Amino acid sequence: MLFDQFNNRTSTDIYYFMLICQVAIFLVLAMVLRRKPDVLINILPNLRENKYQGQDKLPVIVWMVVQASRGDLAVGLYLWAHHILPMLKGKLSSNPQSRDLVLQVVERILSAPKARSILVNGSVRKGERLIPPASLDQLLHLTFPASSARVKATERFESIYPTLKEVALAGAPGSKAMKQVSQQIQAVAVKSAQEEIPELTEEAVSIFVWCLTQNTDCYKQWDKIYMDNIEVSVAALRKLAKECKEIPLQQCSPEALRQTLNIFRQKNEKALAGGVDVAHQAFFKDADKYCKVILGKISRGHSCAKTVAFAFVVLAVGAAIISPNLGEWDWDKFSALFNAQ
Repeated sequence: MLFDQFNNRTSTDIYYFMLICQVAIFLVLAMVLRRKPDVLINILPNLRENKYQGQDKLPVIVWMVVQASRGDLAVGLYLWAHHILPMLKGKLSSNPQSRDLVLQVVERILSAPKARSILVNGSVRKGERLIPPASLDQLLHLTFPASSARVKATERFESIYPTLKEVALAGAPGSKAMKQVSQQIQAVAVKSAQEEIPELTEEAVSIFVWCLTQNTDCYKQWDKIYMDNIEVSVAALRKLAKECKEIPLQQCSPEALRQTLNIFRQKNEKALAGGVDVAHQAFFKDADKYCKVILGKISRGHSCAKTVAFAFVVLAVGAAIISPNLGEWDWDKFSALFNAQ
């Protein structure tokens, strides 16, 4: 009977009926994705198949990610970084509409209340980073392209990049997870710094130096690539030499840094004595100059620490002899003063 009634409908009735069905499907899907956003992560591998790629499929995928992000911002950013952003590497990269859709998703996520703190604190989800090193690499190139490659979307990437970078680099310094990711990010930074785009190189070197503060193994990795990437190494040494106040040497593991710089000095000497080509001589000379500057600052910092420690001991002993009311001293504040030095 229902089949007979359906057959008696006009084409217009059937059209509206199908439209209502589609609306109902989307309403149910939206409720499911908002309530259980992880569902979309589970089907993410299927969405990477070719039949789900292309400009015509992008609006639907974007809509689903937006719904999931309303249920969980971290899931939304994970889906954006792992699936939507990589779409700009292919045929969609030159399509302004595609770039706009991709940007709309992440802009919506970042504009949510307390989005920054939520995403930075939840930068790792079930052992996976919301923004993996590969996505950070892509963001670097979209945010700092060559001047001739800038497009309207570049300014929008510049606006969201600081927060996304913070999420990409977030984590507990020295932890096992950060040690691994810092080495991966260091490789990304070296590759980007080689591209001879001033803004990109500057940002990549900054990230390279950050890696040194996270993992002493990054010094070993730097040592391995030093000779073949002398230009990048000079840029990193220059930043360390000039910005020691902004980047305290204590954060860079002074002993590991000292050992690495001494190894670099030996390599510089060997390269200059071995008749390295004229084009690279200047780089090795600059590298050696910056090595000396940084080593000097490390030595002065070490001597200063010894002097302050000795002064602290003298003051403490003097106070013990002179003052009969030692119990009235606020030793916590005194110790804090010493540590601040």
